[in-house]
Amino acid sequence: MKVILVKDVEKIGKLGEVVEVSDGYARNFLIPKDLAMNSSPENMRKIDNAKLKAARAIETETKTAQEFADKLSKVSCSVGVQVGPDDKLYGSVTPADIQKALLAEGFEIDKKLVTIETPVEKLGVYHVKIKVHPQVETTVKVWVVKK
Repeated sequence: MKVILVKDVEKIGKLGEVVEVSDGYARNFLIPKDLAMNSSPENMRKIDNAKLKAARAIETETKTAQEFADKLSKVSCSVGVQVGPDDKLYGSVTPADIQKALLAEGFEIDKKLVTIETPVEKLGVYHVKIKVHPQVETTVKVWVVKK
């Protein structure tokens, strides 16, 4: 039976593809779970319209994320830490510390989006990557200073 996939189905296909599956699999699993619909010209038009809407939504979301990333890239924040002899930190600066510093600057982000490439174990200036969107990434300047 030929069906049009309404959502991505692992090992079967992606949204909008017309695939050939067994009749029982289509009737008992794909169609009842709203993963697919019967292949017809009318249903093909519906899927094409849904694809266009999804593409526009992703484009708008990416544009908004890029604007936020541009604002964020102009920010530099400072993280106050306790230090020992030779200005060596007790511990290291974590993504949660950077999240708090950005929150103080007025930017609310999730700490899971912060990527520290090298461990921050000394005072100084570091460039930290922040993934704003799956397709948009920016860099923030972080100053690590004595408390």
